[in-house]
Amino acid sequence: MATRSQTAAVLLAGALALAACGSGGGTSQTPAAAGGKTLVIDTSFDLKTADPGRTYEPTGLIIGKAVYETLLTFDGADVTKPVPALAESYELSEDGKTLTLKLKQGATFADGSPLTADDVVFSLTRVRDMKGTPSFLLDGVEVAKTDDTTITLTSKAANPALPFILPNPALGIINSKLAKQNGATTDPQDKAEQYLNGSSAGSGPYQIESFNVSSQVTLKANPKYYGTKPAYDKVVIRNVEAATQKLNVQRGDSQVALNLSGDQVAGMPATLQVKKTPSANVIFLLANQDSAISKTTTNPKFVEAVRKGVDYTGLLELAGEGSAQAPGVIPSQLLGALPADQGAKRDVEGAKAALAASGLSNPSVKLEYPSELTVNGLSFQPLAERIQANLKEVGITVDLQPAPVTTALDNYRNGKEEMGLWYWGPDYPDPSDYLAFLPGKTVGLRAGWKKDAAKEIEAAGDKAATTIGDEARGAAYVDVQTKLNESGPFVPLIQPGQNIVTAASVTGLEYHPVWTVDVADLGAK
Repeated sequence: MATRSQTAAVLLAGALALAACGSGGGTSQTPAAAGGKTLVIDTSFDLKTADPGRTYEPTGLIIGKAVYETLLTFDGADVTKPVPALAESYELSEDGKTLTLKLKQGATFADGSPLTADDVVFSLTRVRDMKGTPSFLLDGVEVAKTDDTTITLTSKAANPALPFILPNPALGIINSKLAKQNGATTDPQDKAEQYLNGSSAGSGPYQIESFNVSSQVTLKANPKYYGTKPAYDKVVIRNVEAATQKLNVQRGDSQVALNLSGDQVAGMPATLQVKKTPSANVIFLLANQDSAISKTTTNPKFVEAVRKGVDYTGLLELAGEGSAQAPGVIPSQLLGALPADQGAKRDVEGAKAALAASGLSNPSVKLEYPSELTVNGLSFQPLAERIQANLKEVGITVDLQPAPVTTALDNYRNGKEEMGLWYWGPDYPDPSDYLAFLPGKTVGLRAGWKKDAAKEIEAAGDKAATTIGDEARGAAYVDVQTKLNESGPFVPLIQPGQNIVTAASVTGLEYHPVWTVDVADLGAK
């Protein structure tokens, strides 16, 4: 769980980068479509590398998805069921510990060489043992070649999440022979990153033509791609702040704008297409359960009063286009999400009754949150102010304590906040990632919720973690969240909108919670 804690920090830092990034802009040159179709995508870069074994930032995952292929993938925006990619089939053992994958025949790398089982073993072992940011995805997983067409992944404990983890572009399969020639190893001494930032060692529909972490990445169609050829000969991904993204797509300087807020997409001309959908980020409140931090927030009736006192509809109005209420901590796109009708409803009288039952008289609490962080274009400040006003009506005084993200993040990660306003984005699109909210786990500890603090919830979490089969797993995670909502210290609020604007000529765009958009799926008309 320590690694996931670091990953959450990466996600938060990434969101900050999205908010603050201003390089690129209207001065970026629009490339000429030299003899073919060119697609220009504007986004706010959160990008460190094109090495799939090291990438875990949103922009890097877009690039990785285009250049490398994974054993499994997802069909469009549906992340509830993994489907074959480089593996033509997969089977999870009854005990959930062994995943067997049969490789598809005929896949080739960009240099024309065949993709083999040895490439798969090297690639996955490299990610796990190189100890880069995504290495936690394969913690405790042994990778072996059974024969030339069969790969076996073995975990010490039941690991039903593994098929949902394998589609991550960080687990893209690389040309091991080529990579080894350029410094690739399966340990922290690996030196292949520089090579992979400028060259393509994958089997995907695109290759890297040029790569700059601060300004622009250009992809070109892979002429030796064995699958369906992509619609565009070239894809240019530019680093552009949101306000300029809007201008560029309106005047035709780009065909896709990925990072517009609900306010920015309001009133777009009818000549443009606007995809409005809830993101997979869940914004939530936490009430600290450590009595050394607060004698107020540890009172279960106080937490009930907060849950009933929040005006969820009003928060959605603030969040704008595409947003949705979060009925539980698991976002709506994932297996095991609570149905929308189970979301909390505002009940001012019920909140006042709960506060009276708490025995607390005119309680005052401090609410901490990152002052300059935005999620999907949404700032925490107006949300905090609205919550403050909501709870004042109930009889709770909320003292707003905004802080720079580094300061706020330290207090949050160290469990020092009396109340906190934060968000969680999926490390991978599986409900097991949200067991982090249970007592003794990463987010639970940030709320001062220690192991053995809620035996019934913990037992439900243990059961969910080892349940096999999608239907049974979904039901088990619904049960966990129902119990969390009844007596846990978290109040799920909203999923802010992911708003993507495209030119009328662009077809096939679906928002994806892992790689945002699959550029190879985009068509042209």
